[in-house]
Amino acid sequence: MRIVRESLFEGVKRAQGVTIVIDVFRAFTSTPLFFHLGAQKVIFVDNPDKAFSLKSNHDNILLAGEVDDLLIPGFDLGNSPSEIVSNPPGFFDGRTVVQRTTAGVIGVISALDQAEIVILGSYVMAEAISRYILSQNPPPEVVTIVATGTYGITKTPEDEGCADYLEYLLKGSHYDHLESLKSIIFDEAAQKFIRGDKIYFPREDPLFCLQRDLFDFVLTAGIEDGLVSVSCRKL
Repeated sequence: MRIVRESLFEGVKRAQGVTIVIDVFRAFTSTPLFFHLGAQKVIFVDNPDKAFSLKSNHDNILLAGEVDDLLIPGFDLGNSPSEIVSNPPGFFDGRTVVQRTTAGVIGVISALDQAEIVILGSYVMAEAISRYILSQNPPPEVVTIVATGTYGITKTPEDEGCADYLEYLLKGSHYDHLESLKSIIFDEAAQKFIRGDKIYFPREDPLFCLQRDLFDFVLTAGIEDGLVSVSCRKL
């Protein structure tokens, strides 16, 4: 099994084989939370108009996400893990969530053009992702790990650190979580939350995003009935 490291949207375009698209802050910390809290289905869209169109034609849909970090008027939720977990019990039960984000969701949609399997990557699912890949028989020839960064154009330490962690889990390469946390917390990617001066960057979000291995399932994306649908594979 050959592991290839890539970054940003340019790296997504080069992705081959089994591809893990990483978005730690915050898309792919949010998506597993939807399933964990009872959502039946998650659909990815690349623009808000598609999300509104889906909601107008179907009952029981929630819209979640952002455009360049900003809340989308008319959406039910932003892209905040702390906001998601603050909803009352049963809020997501049986619901379909339509999600749009600037880096992770767009990266996954793009990766579907050439990758064999597309997996959503974040710290909260990392160990489950590694077990899923290592259990494949035959094992994949190529695993591409793509850290999407900010808007898919600027590298960030949380996505690169998660990529390091996944590489460690898959092949035993060096990983020091304390060093990664130090790089992450003092970088602007985390400081914009810690400052607490913007409502759409809650201080609590990094606390959820930087937890390792919370879930025992893997999320994969594929085309279903013409839509990009996320499947939850329990291990």
